[in-house]
Amino acid sequence: MAGTLYGMTREQLRELGIPGDDHDSADSAHTFPDGGNFRIEVPTVNSVEAADRLLTESKRRGLTINRITETFGMFRHTADEIRQYVELGREYGAQILMSVGPRAVYDIGGGVQTPEGARIGYRLRGQEQLVRAVEDVRRGIALGVRGFVVYDEGLLWVLGRLRTAGHLPADVHLKTSAHCGHGNAATARLLETLGANSFNPVRDLTLPMIGAIRSAISIPIDIHVDNPRLSGGFVRTYDAPEFVRVAAPVYLKTGNSALEGHGTKPTMAQVDQILTQVDIVSEFLHTHYAQARQSPAGAF
Repeated sequence: MAGTLYGMTREQLRELGIPGDDHDSADSAHTFPDGGNFRIEVPTVNSVEAADRLLTESKRRGLTINRITETFGMFRHTADEIRQYVELGREYGAQILMSVGPRAVYDIGGGVQTPEGARIGYRLRGQEQLVRAVEDVRRGIALGVRGFVVYDEGLLWVLGRLRTAGHLPADVHLKTSAHCGHGNAATARLLETLGANSFNPVRDLTLPMIGAIRSAISIPIDIHVDNPRLSGGFVRTYDAPEFVRVAAPVYLKTGNSALEGHGTKPTMAQVDQILTQVDIVSEFLHTHYAQARQSPAGAF
């Protein structure tokens, strides 16, 4: 019934390249440049020790982790720690994404601490924090980082423009975080035009919603297969093959259901639980969507 209502608006949105939530989402015909349909991303890898164990043990188990994401805040790591992240990425062929450090939860502004503060997300408060966020990215670049998690749409616009102007390296990768709170095709397209290289929607979207986003953008979609209790605690392992089918190319984000929240540093026992979840997701993809191809290590 819903699909028959508001016909003029639906048609005008289609003319803009924004489809509806189609319950018969077609298989995606898109891939990564190497021909891969999906890549495995492990988020919340918030210490060098955790990154080292994760990548070393995944290689021993025959698992490919294409990307790891640090979410503690780049400005809370020493220069030597950041260099070690970069070196581990080179050694194991994993893309390293570091999160821009200054953000609302670390600021002195009290709004984010209120019951309604979740609406602020991790966005920047005031122009000086914007300046510092750009400086945080410049610090990372100087230490060898080429991938960044961005939490503020204005910062994304600034970094995209600076990259286009040649003030930042052309190979800098800008990933928008799920903490921005976006979950529709129009917003995904907007972020792509602002310079996003991959788009991470909110974690609770249905397959048709994800299929609509894929129809509207060309950049990869970062999709949570599971996530910590504090962000919902969803474990959608059986959806993983469908995510790939509908939305390729995708980064399947998995493993941090072993953690309580995103700002934590995993213990070594939790890293082992993360690896178990990566193993399970890899098994389900092989079993239920065997024709889907994972990008090899070193493909960025």
